[in-house]
Amino acid sequence: MAGRGPAPKDPSKRRRRNASEPETTIVPDDELRGPELPAGVLGEEDGVDVKWHPMTQLWWDSWRSSAQAQTFVQTDWLFLIDTALMHHTMWAKGRWEFASEVRLRAAKFGATPEDRARLKLKVDDPVNAPQKPAQRPDGVTDINSRRARLTG
Repeated sequence: MAGRGPAPKDPSKRRRRNASEPETTIVPDDELRGPELPAGVLGEEDGVDVKWHPMTQLWWDSWRSSAQAQTFVQTDWLFLIDTALMHHTMWAKGRWEFASEVRLRAAKFGATPEDRARLKLKVDDPVNAPQKPAQRPDGVTDINSRRARLTG
């Protein structure tokens, strides 16, 4: 029946504020971190150590030079080496059933923009920072000032 029960509470007097956690900003420095991919773990073929698949080498080097790598500790690198083994198996042997596990594992480190947003991790790209417009030697900075100078 309408009109019964307690009155609605004032929303401005909520007990929980649910403040958002601060975002961590990392500036890329293009430094190569972490270990090389280990040799000899893939076995041998005809007495020669199997080499890592080129796509896995590219994937590994991108992690080593990523901005996120600044925050990695030894256990993170070991976890990524295990993931690199799955990545190698995917590419070298066409075992694509490993793709979902590789994606989940890479997401833990912020592989995609969506993953970084969920982790509250922002990679600040100094190249995309707002830049001053380039000025010509005669001091003209935009078309309107040039028009004003030419029309007097």
